[in-house]
Amino acid sequence: MSPTRKALVEANRIVVKVGSSSLTTAEGGLDPARLDYLVDALVARRATGSQVVLVSSGAIAAGLAPLGIPRRPRDLATQQAAASVGQLALAHAYASSFARYSLTVGQVLLTADDVVRRSHYRNAQRTFSKLLALDTVPVVNENDTVATEEIRFGDNDRLAALVAHLIGADALFLLSDVDALYDGDPRKGAAKKIDEVVGDSDVDGVKAGTQGASGLGTGGMASKLAAARLASSSGIPVLLAAATDVPRALATADVGTAFAATGARLSARRFWLGHAAGATGRLWLDDGAVAAVVHRRRSLLSAGITAVDGEFDAGDVVELVNLSGTVVARGVVAFDADELPALIGRSSHELPAEQRREVVHADDLVPVRSY
Repeated sequence: MSPTRKALVEANRIVVKVGSSSLTTAEGGLDPARLDYLVDALVARRATGSQVVLVSSGAIAAGLAPLGIPRRPRDLATQQAAASVGQLALAHAYASSFARYSLTVGQVLLTADDVVRRSHYRNAQRTFSKLLALDTVPVVNENDTVATEEIRFGDNDRLAALVAHLIGADALFLLSDVDALYDGDPRKGAAKKIDEVVGDSDVDGVKAGTQGASGLGTGGMASKLAAARLASSSGIPVLLAAATDVPRALATADVGTAFAATGARLSARRFWLGHAAGATGRLWLDDGAVAAVVHRRRSLLSAGITAVDGEFDAGDVVELVNLSGTVVARGVVAFDADELPALIGRSSHELPAEQRREVVHADDLVPVRSY
């Protein structure tokens, strides 16, 4: 057993994400047998001493059959209507299934706003902490009934990665209708399974689709790969496996594709800055400033800024981009957007005394990777 798979087996606090296609069908809504099968495996993992948080898709798909809608709708209003019906059915199904083991379920519905706003992020942390302390199983989903295009996570894979860091999870399990990561689409011919990912070179050239085979969900292998890399680069090992293999995935981790934890675990605040907070503007940096910010972890000074985009106030989160437009870092800016144009390219000694401060202090700055 590799060190990564050993870490997955021994993890004390885990997040398990399951996709819509693993719980529902377009014709019949929720499949009780599939849901019970998942819950049985989750309870077995809890019996080993692990705390389990479940991130479950399926609300929209579960609402299609009761509403007589033949396929996943494209317009937001109908999606929200289906979610309002389906979320109730999904929560009831989980409560009933876990009740077979005398376990209580707590529903946690999140929008992107809940992790973008720092106060909401901290509130979510406290909620999860208390639910776990009370020996309850948190079941998480995006709040599709109120989420708009502007504030959606886009898929529950990213949501699961954010939740994993938010609660201090030791491992993340991404379950779907695909049994592993391949270097191509296994449905279109020969494709090689990737057993373990320990660095970026292991996934170079991987062509990942953007939607699952069933068409019921919004994710796909591309979103799972991005979520796995997000979590693993933040110190959390990940297993990508088929939902049909969930007993082995959670017990022995000898299935699917394992992603090694390649980066140091960030503090909750730094992770929020780097991956969760909503950016309201962009600062363009010259090559010297990029090297100072990313490689030497220095504060950003006005001399290294070449341009400013967006409308923001001091204290907002902004993206720092290189001359090619690639995001290299994120941080809390110390000036309003309308103050910065007059400071661009000027050294500190050229500025008035009241403006001789860092544009983004090193303590409020996090280098990020582009996926």
